Amino acid sequence: MTILLPFDRLPAERHARHGRLRDYFCDKDATSTLADGIWHLDLDWPGEAERHVDPRIAAELPSWGEIGLGGMAMAHRRSARVLTALYDTWTLPSWSEWAARAAPAADTPITILHLDDHRDLGSPRLAAFNGGLRDLITGDLFDIREPSTVLAACVSGAVGMGSFLTPFLIAFPNCDVRQLGQAPKITATTDYTVAPATVKDDLLQPGVARPAIRLEPAADGGAGPGRYRATADLGDWLDGIGSGPVLLHVDMDYFNNRYDGDGDWPDRVRRHDPPLDDVLLRIDEVTGAMRSAGLLERIEDAVVAFSPGFFPAEMWQASELRLREGLEELYG
Repeated sequence: MTILLPFDRLPAERHARHGRLRDYFCDKDATSTLADGIWHLDLDWPGEAERHVDPRIAAELPSWGEIGLGGMAMAHRRSARVLTALYDTWTLPSWSEWAARAAPAADTPITILHLDDHRDLGSPRLAAFNGGLRDLITGDLFDIREPSTVLAACVSGAVGMGSFLTPFLIAFPNCDVRQLGQAPKITATTDYTVAPATVKDDLLQPGVARPAIRLEPAADGGAGPGRYRATADLGDWLDGIGSGPVLLHVDMDYFNNRYDGDGDWPDRVRRHDPPLDDVLLRIDEVTGAMRSAGLLERIEDAVVAFSPGFFPAEMWQASELRLREGLEELYG
């Protein structure tokens, strides 16, 4: 589809306009054309090699079929309780399907085990209205309990890799989120309260409220329903998990985030870039900790994402094999 915008919504200067569109649409590329004083925007998944900072991606893609760089966003496969994808946006459609099956009440305490180098709590391009949500790109309704609407929002780009957790936490405010990270981004254990919020859209429908999540330091500390714990410690990550369903999200950039989506990655002094042997050892440690805590049988849905441009492509196949060994109960 083509999006039409008034001339004054975007900078006239080409580089400034490109940066503005990249910041807003994030995962998708927006091509802008001016006709009769109106900007015509066409969105597409990035398919050019120069848009991908990891030079090994193309060599590793054949294991996913003949998808090409532009097909990575939609690549996924399921095995029992595990959906494996390249983009971790697929976490939300998978958990939406779980919610449709399990029909949890809105106040159900749900534990989210979130292995990731990022929080993924950005504001999706959804409009809040009359207690519901609507896709700002297509205008379609969005309902976390209607998987077809969630998938459509991920396909349109309204929900992306950095924002997929936000609508889930708004729909289920009693989630106990446990993010496990590594240095340099996470070095200690910090607990937050999760509060729903809104931000104002500034491009497609300026001033319209978009859903957001605000994290506030928990004065009393502690994890639990309505809390977000960020930690680098396996013990703190799994400590005191209560009853109720458990959902697992594994972004492989937790294990190695060499690129972090940054074309200037070689210049970063501090990088999370351990060798493959260390990555495999950490996979064993994490999956072993979950097994020892008796959590594997409690995980009702899991998503594993390889995050091209973050986790190195040359590690995809070996790390997937090791992860399948560690989480074999989930793969069926």
